[in-house]
Amino acid sequence: MAVATIGISSQLLAHGNVTPQPVDTSALPDIQPDNDTWLTHNPYRGNAKAIEIGESAFAQNCARCHGLGAISGGIAPDLRYLELGDSGDEWFVQRYHHGSSHDGKVYMPPMGEILGQKAGWAIRAWLETKHTDE
Repeated sequence: MAVATIGISSQLLAHGNVTPQPVDTSALPDIQPDNDTWLTHNPYRGNAKAIEIGESAFAQNCARCHGLGAISGGIAPDLRYLELGDSGDEWFVQRYHHGSSHDGKVYMPPMGEILGQKAGWAIRAWLETKHTDE
């Protein structure tokens, strides 16, 4: 019983220590004026290819904390409730690009430099398809 408890405990603690998975965004148009100048609005809103890429990218890199299908189990915010449009975009890109930490604890690692802006906006485009007010 003790061995099983230790094994389960180490798996639970390991969920936050994972390597981000690369996202192939080559099928998406470049961001203007360039891919390194961060925007505050989603250039891929409603783009079917971006939504497809965003769904996969979310599942690989975000679902472990934010939940499958963006339905949070309570570890991290439920992103289905994120505001639509530019106001939600501003909050999303701030958290995605810079992460979130309080009192020296990292609650969300900064993903912007790791996955890039194109992947972030693709994830955001997919998240908007999951939006709910309920």
